[in-house]
Amino acid sequence: MAEQRQGVSGWWRAATIALLVLASIAAAAGASMFAQFQAQIEHVQSQLKATAQVKYIAVLFDDKQVPAMLVTMNLQDNEMQIQRLNAVTEGREDSMQLWALSEGDPVRSLGVIGSKAKTLRLPATERDFASATTLAISVEDKGGARPGNGPRLPYLFKGSVIQKAL
Repeated sequence: MAEQRQGVSGWWRAATIALLVLASIAAAAGASMFAQFQAQIEHVQSQLKATAQVKYIAVLFDDKQVPAMLVTMNLQDNEMQIQRLNAVTEGREDSMQLWALSEGDPVRSLGVIGSKAKTLRLPATERDFASATTLAISVEDKGGARPGNGPRLPYLFKGSVIQKAL
């Protein structure tokens, strides 16, 4: 009778070792791909966070209905950006002041435009814009209207507030 071999053949051992090596390489590749995927997600999230989320927009017009100012509200930074669209600036003894108007509520000051720059930023919250239907700019004495006082009328520029869908 022929002698029966006991144990595992050399081919099975070689195949097992080869499969273990392949499984190790696949696991390493999977872990590397997962790390790259997480890095890409973090990169996209940082880009999204850096992108302004403008929710409120207002174009303020002069008395001839020519655009004079563009006001946008950035929710992420709690600030509004004011961009001059014309060459009108205040005099040396004057300041321009931005006002929020809403039906049934008193006029609220949103701040004094303290720079003659083409674009400037002022602090603001969504609450400042949530009930406002119109924004307007008046010319006030240097430094703006005193607290508790309303604006001088008529308004220099005026426009409706538009709430953008996000």
